[in-house]
Amino acid sequence: MAVLDVSDNQLEEHTTLPVDRDEQLATRAAWLYFVAGLTQVQIAKKLGVNRIRVNRLLGQARDQGMVQIRITGRLAECVALEARLRDVFGVSEAIVVPTPPDQALVHHVIAAAAGEALDRRLKDGMSVGVGWGRTLRLSMRSVPRRPMKRLQVVSLLGGLTRGSAMNPFETATHLADLVGAQCYYIAAPALAGSVAARDLLMEQPMIRDVLERARKVDLAFISVGALTANATIQRLGLIDNNEAESLRRHGAVGDLSVHWLNEQGEMVDHPLNNRAVTMPLDYLKDIPCVMVASGGKDKVSVLHGALRLNVVDVLVTDEATAAGVLEIAGRQPP
Repeated sequence: MAVLDVSDNQLEEHTTLPVDRDEQLATRAAWLYFVAGLTQVQIAKKLGVNRIRVNRLLGQARDQGMVQIRITGRLAECVALEARLRDVFGVSEAIVVPTPPDQALVHHVIAAAAGEALDRRLKDGMSVGVGWGRTLRLSMRSVPRRPMKRLQVVSLLGGLTRGSAMNPFETATHLADLVGAQCYYIAAPALAGSVAARDLLMEQPMIRDVLERARKVDLAFISVGALTANATIQRLGLIDNNEAESLRRHGAVGDLSVHWLNEQGEMVDHPLNNRAVTMPLDYLKDIPCVMVASGGKDKVSVLHGALRLNVVDVLVTDEATAAGVLEIAGRQPP
């Protein structure tokens, strides 16, 4: 009887980037065939390749010594975590990359995988909604420049009042430039100064038009933000120290597109949630594909909350974050 053994030869301690596409496919194909017991036809459907390619991938796995006696290796553990994430949270696809030894590189490895996953889903004539954050911005490096027909990019939330790589405007513009798409922005700050100001902005025809386009996107590419002492959203001045502390007292652990959530995925009862100039969370339920890319130890609680919303179709994260999210899920009732 054959079982899977994944070698770690290409994942040394100093590795900072994900393994190449062929090795990922070969490992996943071998795991699905020898451990999960799927047929080659079923594996081909899951991986988006034909059966002949699956047969070659399995041969590659055997030839390179991946298939031996037991399951070992960081990538094999990632594949096992992917299966558990699908089972626990009902996501259609989970992509888990090895956590690099240097925590500063977590965003980079997740972004590389997220950009590739996004690129595989881009098609002529579709509409893509884009959130904000460092991981999404970095992911654009993995999206090759190629002109596409009738593709639209829609920013899903207002922006910052000053330039930043994390600004939704910057990420949406970059993606639109890479694929030659038309880009639509919410020309307003992500957080209005008051509830009344927010309500006034949301009634503006040009903002209502973009929000209506956001409701109809084919794919939403978003991330989550932490609510820690050095959180990006705080460093950029979107909220101040007092507001951050108030959010924590109300149970918030972070945000999903400037919607503040607790660990269970509930939007907290806080005034800031009424000042957000962003696409309502309810819209996510009707979007065919919602992709969330995020990771790092500070994102575990809020990522768990986002997954509990039952709107995430594709999750891209790192190994340590995935394990942490599953640990929280194991402590709480479904």
